[in-house]
Amino acid sequence: MKVLVQRALNASVMVEGEIIGAIDHGQLVLVGIEKGDTEQDVQRLADKLLKYRMFSDQNGKMNLDVQQVGGGVLLVSQFTLVADTRKGLRPGFSTAAVPVEGERLFNCFVDKVRSQYDRVATGRFGADMKVSFTNDGPVTFMLD
Repeated sequence: MKVLVQRALNASVMVEGEIIGAIDHGQLVLVGIEKGDTEQDVQRLADKLLKYRMFSDQNGKMNLDVQQVGGGVLLVSQFTLVADTRKGLRPGFSTAAVPVEGERLFNCFVDKVRSQYDRVATGRFGADMKVSFTNDGPVTFMLD
């Protein structure tokens, strides 16, 4: 499981011309589920995401987490995060979880994050999504 988290001034996800999830400031989180990922992986990354200190304190140091700054969390499934790009000029997706399992674990991840924090929006698993955001910093981290 890979989670690409970006500190955002704003973020939204659109499906078929309709915004289905949006936040003001906070985290845009792209989530890739791999074959072999478990609910324990999901729990560990949900905990880490919400406690990850990527927001600046009064001294300009990254010492605050998303909850401490009252930010939103926008969770978007993105199987391309787990693509195999080591060979050739075309990504391979054999490392991604099959869609049924990927959707189950993504929804489990959403549930785990929401059970700990109430400012959570999502995209739609498997949809053709248009994601817009303004990266703050830029600040981007890969959690796995």
